[in-house]
Amino acid sequence: MKKIPNETQLLKKALVVGEAYAKNRGFKTFSASDASKHKVECIYRLLVNDKLITPLPADGEDLLSMKHKLAVWLRNKLPKDHELLR
Repeated sequence: MKKIPNETQLLKKALVVGEAYAKNRGFKTFSASDASKHKVECIYRLLVNDKLITPLPADGEDLLSMKHKLAVWLRNKLPKDHELLR
């Protein structure tokens, strides 16, 4: 897995966008005390379930891979001139 530029910032933004998407789908919002890894896994699984991202192989479903997948998902959704893509 190749690290992409601004991956950390893309992941943070992906969590915000993913949480808004989950809320629009009828899920309750995450509380401030929810662990980041819990948010990553929930949003990843929701996007896979809705076929917005392709699932990782079962033996490759680890936290780092899920984070990377969310960052790539958001990178592909942003306009070409967005500041996170520079």
